[in-house]
Amino acid sequence: MHGAVSRTATLNFQPTLTSLSDHNRLRLFSGSANPLLAQEIARYLGMDLGPMIRKQFADGELYIQIQESIRGCDVYLVQPTCRPVNDHLMELLIIIDACRRASARQITAVIPYYGYARADRKTAGRESITAKLVANLMTQAGANRIVAMDLHSAQIQGYFDIPFDHVYGSPVLLNYLLSKQLEDLVVVSPDVGGVAR
Repeated sequence: MHGAVSRTATLNFQPTLTSLSDHNRLRLFSGSANPLLAQEIARYLGMDLGPMIRKQFADGELYIQIQESIRGCDVYLVQPTCRPVNDHLMELLIIIDACRRASARQITAVIPYYGYARADRKTAGRESITAKLVANLMTQAGANRIVAMDLHSAQIQGYFDIPFDHVYGSPVLLNYLLSKQLEDLVVVSPDVGGVAR
């Protein structure tokens, strides 16, 4: 299982499974941000995505209901907080809360893209450190662990009081690019903060 998520999502992360009965306690759910990624992860793990009802009311509010018992289960929620960031973040928080209220044993939020990561410090007076606020929201909603990929700044890990796995896509991307045997290849960072990565 070690390469389970790494092949699909370029994450070097594995749920710890010690017996077949542990696999029965593992549940994987997807938010609406990237269902194809979640389906591919589920396929690679040889399991189905957990059933969930997601409705949006006329005023834009979301309704989430987990459609199976997850009592005592280790739940993994795949939901990048990409555009539209606020919608996907709120959906993640609601799913986490629904899983907590359904008595999941462990809730891991798998967030390939961590929205608000660039708001990791104050650059002027009277500003929010929104990356920290997002960390607080996920923790308060009920997440027990976070898995995120290629953070804008590694210091974001310190904003959490729960385990945080920061995984890197560069080894997978580098191997892929090297396999193409391209000449004069240039890799460009989108901003100064990404140069070190």
